[in-house]
Amino acid sequence: MNLNFDSTKYKGQRKLLVEKLVKKGIDSKEVLNAINIVPRHLFMDKTLIDHSYEDKAYPIKSNQTISQPFTVAIQTQLLNIKKNEKILEIGTGSGYQTAILSVLSNNIYTIERNHDLYKNSKKLFSKLNIRVRKQIYGDGHLGYLGASPYDCIIVTAGANELPKKLLQQLSIGGRLIIPLGHKIQVMTRVERISDTNFKKKTFGEFKFVPLLRDIN
Repeated sequence: MNLNFDSTKYKGQRKLLVEKLVKKGIDSKEVLNAINIVPRHLFMDKTLIDHSYEDKAYPIKSNQTISQPFTVAIQTQLLNIKKNEKILEIGTGSGYQTAILSVLSNNIYTIERNHDLYKNSKKLFSKLNIRVRKQIYGDGHLGYLGASPYDCIIVTAGANELPKKLLQQLSIGGRLIIPLGHKIQVMTRVERISDTNFKKKTFGEFKFVPLLRDIN
């Protein structure tokens, strides 16, 4: 990752953010290191850049949001990523979550349905030298068969039900992290035990923008 666009000011703010996340229960050294490295201010709307290292979600283009750092951290921690596992991200959005994942694995696939967000994140990844295996413009409900199965799938928007096509694209032992529900979502981890068996566990309530179908 190219950190030439960083500064001492923002590094200090990230350190304080990491300390807040530790107090909230984030204990993965790898995840905390990624939060400490990735310059969130570069993924923010320029008018909100002074709020980059507050533990809050903020609006970005196309009526979407950049997730709260705690939410990014807990989703990433719950994936329990092993070095360079194959990961599919549903909803590239601002690209911040993608950047966090790229610190933990060099085997990232990410899909975005909104063309403006797809283009913006693609430019930013190039600028920051954030490497993903493939960036896809498409419907996240469908996943990406071209590189399946995946060790980890992370969904960054709220869904009313588990997308069956994503479950089918998990490897045996693979983990899917998804917020499930309508107005309020419950963070849910689904682990594939066998071809037909899955184990589900929940981790509290969150609030996400909805997972939309088709491309825009």
